[in-house]
Amino acid sequence: MNKTPPTLQRREALALLSAAGFGAGLPLSCAWADIISEWPQKPIRLVVPNPAGGSADVLPRLVCEALSIKFNQAVIVDNRPGAAGNIGAEWFNAAEPDGYTLMASPPTTLTINVSLYPKINYDPSKFVPITVLATVSNALLVHPSVPAQTLQEFIAYARANPDKLAYASQGNGSTAHLTAELFKQKTGTHLTHIPYKGDAPAIADLLAGHVQVMFGNLSAASAHLKSGKLRILAVTSPKRNPNHPQIPAINEVLPGLVSVTWFGVVAPPKTPMAIANKISKAIAEILRSPEIVKKYEELGAEPVGNTPEELAQWMKEETQRWREVIRSGNVVID
Repeated sequence: MNKTPPTLQRREALALLSAAGFGAGLPLSCAWADIISEWPQKPIRLVVPNPAGGSADVLPRLVCEALSIKFNQAVIVDNRPGAAGNIGAEWFNAAEPDGYTLMASPPTTLTINVSLYPKINYDPSKFVPITVLATVSNALLVHPSVPAQTLQEFIAYARANPDKLAYASQGNGSTAHLTAELFKQKTGTHLTHIPYKGDAPAIADLLAGHVQVMFGNLSAASAHLKSGKLRILAVTSPKRNPNHPQIPAINEVLPGLVSVTWFGVVAPPKTPMAIANKISKAIAEILRSPEIVKKYEELGAEPVGNTPEELAQWMKEETQRWREVIRSGNVVID
């Protein structure tokens, strides 16, 4: 007679399921479906491979609070920054594929680092996709010392003054870095890259005039735009930002130059797809709630909440796009 407690039986079954290779995309029997229907049975860890305090931390944290209520289980944010997200992603990659460890990350670990680093100890294409939490508009920001008042004037000025302008980024391989590289490729301009360790020091030096340009987070710079300490010339979203309708999208002048920061949620390789779907639906419901929509809007973020299949395609397209930028620009890690 089997005296193993039912909960333990379920956990052992999930472990066997993963060990047997029944992961993403594979059908589940009624028995497995019953096991997963009762998930979660313990707290969930959400790895954020970025420091606390920035958008990459705050946006997932807001969803975790709501998920805790929905699942009646604690959902704990675990910040593991370092090496452009690789430290946290490598730790996450080795986690048990039982749905109790997830990761929320900007594009670096999900679509960029695989082309930027000679070797990383994880394969983002093996991660089980869940959903995109949100997108955040980026913008071409300049210090007031730059004489250009429009995007067209800036392009002309940069062409006439090769290597005179320095641009800041949150670090090598960041969205800001690669967006600037894409801009250089499309305009034939030469700008000098100055990488920083995060958004705050980059913005600080831009405000001080130590660098003159940054493809930065629109929400992070909004207060400085109002004060006139920075000037915004264009946004990098596909269309104009509804909060700044007077500012053109770069896409209007340079077709195809589109770059938004986004935050995806994934599970470790071989996590059952049924669990991924369950989490995805729960997050989508949360992202539609008026309270979360309002909080995200205040942070300059647009909630998404797409399906695992849509995130998989999103990651595939983004990986290919940034791979081409990295190769064409000969972008390397210093």
